[in-house]
Amino acid sequence: MTLNCMLKAYKEIGFKKAFKFFLSPLKLAFLKLAIYPPLRTGFLRILGAKVGKETIIHKVNFFNLYRTGFQGFLVGNRCFFGEECLFDLADKIIFEDDVTLAVRITVLTHTNVGYKEHPLQKHFPAFNKPVIFKKGCFIGSCSTILAGVTIGEGSFVAAGSVVVNDVPAHHLVAGVPAKIIRKIE
Repeated sequence: MTLNCMLKAYKEIGFKKAFKFFLSPLKLAFLKLAIYPPLRTGFLRILGAKVGKETIIHKVNFFNLYRTGFQGFLVGNRCFFGEECLFDLADKIIFEDDVTLAVRITVLTHTNVGYKEHPLQKHFPAFNKPVIFKKGCFIGSCSTILAGVTIGEGSFVAAGSVVVNDVPAHHLVAGVPAKIIRKIE
């Protein structure tokens, strides 16, 4: 990264966020030392995440830690997160109790096409919104959940789906973009 790019980024995000940004790799390195789920859960708590009882978190990754930090990662009881999930902490991610994420789930809480003068900013302005997973929902492998989405209680997101809208409670959704397939009775 050139000095000009670094100065430009610093101007846009300010000193406090820049400092948090430079600390982020240290926090992630600390987290990667936890090779077993119980250690990882403990380390996440030490770093500021709220993680409920009987929750299992396999090797996952985070980015945009300089925004909400691990304080924006709120996990209920008896949740399960499979390997290689990716969490964007530009805004909060809230998991109620009994949420299951299969492997390689991506949860995005923001969109930003680049610097303020980027030509696409006028068409796609930067924003961030929290993502909420209601009690007892399931997210299938390799799915992506976009910013501002709420996954309803007891809902099932099929593998490989891209969820761009809220999912009603007790529904199965699938596809790109995800569409309602049926109600779960």
